[in-house]
Amino acid sequence: MFPKTPLPMLAMLLAALLSFSAWGDEKRAAAPEFSSSDTEGIFFDSVGDALRGERPSLAKLRAKQQPAAVAAASGDSDSPEQSAGGTWDKLITATSLEDEVKRVKLHYDTVVTQPGPFKSGGYQDARLDLMVLSSMFAIISEYGGDVRWKEDAAAARDLLARTAFNCNAGTTQVFNEAQARRNDLQDLVSGTGLRDRKADGTNDWASIADRGPLMEYADQLRESLRQSTASAEDVEAEPGDVRRPAELLAVLGKILVQDGMDESDDQDYVAFSEAMTKAASGVTRGLELKDYDAVRAAVGEVTQSCDACHEQYR
Repeated sequence: MFPKTPLPMLAMLLAALLSFSAWGDEKRAAAPEFSSSDTEGIFFDSVGDALRGERPSLAKLRAKQQPAAVAAASGDSDSPEQSAGGTWDKLITATSLEDEVKRVKLHYDTVVTQPGPFKSGGYQDARLDLMVLSSMFAIISEYGGDVRWKEDAAAARDLLARTAFNCNAGTTQVFNEAQARRNDLQDLVSGTGLRDRKADGTNDWASIADRGPLMEYADQLRESLRQSTASAEDVEAEPGDVRRPAELLAVLGKILVQDGMDESDDQDYVAFSEAMTKAASGVTRGLELKDYDAVRAAVGEVTQSCDACHEQYR
């Protein structure tokens, strides 16, 4: 037997069924009708009429994008985005700058751990690391695009450069100063920032780095570039390992001829440095185009320019 349904509830169900039935019998409003004269001058008759000129194709778009990529890689673009940031923005990306700061910082941490190894020659490694870092922060301080640590860059540049020039011996005093810079770098990289931001407004390259350590740094970059371009497969697998040393060599060529640097008024020396910058930028250009032969050729030009310079200057 079915349970009994109370009469009031039965009446409510019946009323609901009747309302649904009545709603279903209602007629929907007819769709509006428009004549061609109503929309004339507002809509195109077809999508094809809306296109002017020759219809674009994927091949043509790629053809237009390729020269732009080449110009960006070589620093030849005259667009406001390229020219606003100055020389450094055309030669090196923010990623390469940031990665190099972090890489050198990690190496520096291992150099200033104990007084004994520091006094036995570690101070020379510390000097090189600090000069590289002070140079990176000098570039960051003048970089036009977005890059980390820009607010602290000038202060970091001066602190690190001062300690770098003091690292001409492994004394206890120099070791303690070098350890203080390690703590400053840790604060900077971790995002805490520097406590003392007092700094000169412009880059005085004579007080930032010496040519000798930077030449040693250039040799390290050349070896890194050689290893990372040993085969097309290596270049394709790790393009960042090619881009970073290439871009750093390009900016190093500019640093070496800045006012105050040794031989910066020597025309032959300037020509060698500019040749290195041009060749290193050629590596980046070949990388952008995915042209391994161009990359290898440019790496060879980097080697030739450096070897020719070393025959006369060291």
